[in-house]
Amino acid sequence: MKARFYLIIFFVQLITAMEIEISITNQELKLKDNNEVLKIYKISSSKFGEGSEEGSFKTPLGKHEIKKMIGDEIKLGGRFIGRVHTGEIFPIYSDQEIYVKEDVVQSRILWLSGLEDNINKGEGVDSFSRYIYIHGTPEEWLLGRKASKGCIRMSNKDVIELFDQVYEGMIVNIK
Repeated sequence: MKARFYLIIFFVQLITAMEIEISITNQELKLKDNNEVLKIYKISSSKFGEGSEEGSFKTPLGKHEIKKMIGDEIKLGGRFIGRVHTGEIFPIYSDQEIYVKEDVVQSRILWLSGLEDNINKGEGVDSFSRYIYIHGTPEEWLLGRKASKGCIRMSNKDVIELFDQVYEGMIVNIK
């Protein structure tokens, strides 16, 4: 059964050329199919800048893939700690300028794995080991500005919408 599932995913990947392109400069994520932009989402990358060094809290650049998708069916605002849903629905601040002390991960997780040796893959620079995600944030009012600790933050509604359109193994280019 599992082999058939992976075979179906393989054929879907052959038929479609869907990918995600993230622009640090524009603070946006584009969902693309055969180079046609399907949707543009506002994001926040790292307030510490760009880079791959472990412990830097920077957003890694380069070619990645979605390695794991976590949170299907979790309610809007559902909080994750260590990639496990806590059962808590954390508040979302869209219009109120409220800073959240913790780096809260909400609604969905698209866990990224680097595909370029010594750039975002391998010892000391590995995006997967650094727990680099695309995820929802309670600080939605900060979207469009650099505000994260390395991850790509999205509004909770947007990350749920994106989650429902992507698949494990999908390419994510961060530029």
